[in-house]
Amino acid sequence: MTTTSLWIPGPTEVRPELLAECARPMIGHRFPEMTELLERIDPGLRLAFGLEADSSAHVAVHSCTASGLMESVLRGVTGRVLSLVNGSFSKRFAEVAESLGLEVVRLQRELGQAFSTEDVAVALRDQGPFEVVTACASETATGTATLPSRIAAALVEHPDTMLFVDCVTWLAGAPIDLDANRIDAAIAGTQKALALPPGLGLMAVSDRFLERARKAPRRGWFLDPVKLVECHAAKKPPMTPTISLHYALARQLEEISSGDLEARLSDRPHPGPGAAAWAARFARHARMRDRTIAWATERGLHHTCAREDVSPTVSSIDAGGRDVPAFLAHMREEGFRMGGGYGDLKQTAFRIGHMGDHTEAELEQLLAAADRGLGSTA
Repeated sequence: MTTTSLWIPGPTEVRPELLAECARPMIGHRFPEMTELLERIDPGLRLAFGLEADSSAHVAVHSCTASGLMESVLRGVTGRVLSLVNGSFSKRFAEVAESLGLEVVRLQRELGQAFSTEDVAVALRDQGPFEVVTACASETATGTATLPSRIAAALVEHPDTMLFVDCVTWLAGAPIDLDANRIDAAIAGTQKALALPPGLGLMAVSDRFLERARKAPRRGWFLDPVKLVECHAAKKPPMTPTISLHYALARQLEEISSGDLEARLSDRPHPGPGAAAWAARFARHARMRDRTIAWATERGLHHTCAREDVSPTVSSIDAGGRDVPAFLAHMREEGFRMGGGYGDLKQTAFRIGHMGDHTEAELEQLLAAADRGLGSTA
């Protein structure tokens, strides 16, 4: 049987050495070793969220999905919510908020259309006030990026409104810059550009969010955002966590932050440690996105969003009338598992998850196989 590599929009390929971390001997979550493990995680996690050295923002890890943390941060909200919806995954913030009984106004855009600063500014002016705006940095369904900086610019004249960002297919693939973009809550998982197994939710939140959340009457228990942040800060998990996944997370964050991993993956000079190492990782993702755009354009294909809005981690490409299931079957035979289009695009588009620890050389191999597949399914 042909060994295949994962190029779907997530979960992504996981390096064997990271899978081996998950097989370490078990420890108790109240052992000193658990405290040490959580202390290993924090520096890299803060870099991943783009926190400045003197940032007062807080990070936390929870044994749940990113969707769980989406609900967690919304449990800290009591006022009106403006949800930016341009696909199936950006819609989730709105659905979760509505399920919690919050008043939600949806700012709707067509599939593949990103939000501009003006879009948000007009909604805030005409339909506000809102306690929070929710946005999806990378809409996985269509590979559409809405830069957090665009939303932050619209909030300059609304300083009391918080910003929550779904960074699921953004974290570790592009800069978040939580402080610079005035983001009050950023949530993500481990199974996308961080290139780890699924099972951990990651978040960064502002002091302002925590102050407001403490006054929220129904924060729940398992997803109480105040509890999660305070327990993480104390390095005392509120319940038994998925310890094995924490080992893999710690190693991956350390290897990325050292710069050693990126030097190996990109075959470029060592970027140096810290923020420079993360910037190099983001640059590789941008190069893979740009190469995929160029490849599609050369073949008369187009993305399902505007060229300037293509996500650095996921490409959704219209197949030009070709048989998508047959094309994906060909790619499997060649050793590449890719994704079909999502929802209404299922039969007309395919998606490439060019993220995580994939290299540019590996992407070239995939695109060469795709050329053969396009020819056989035309």
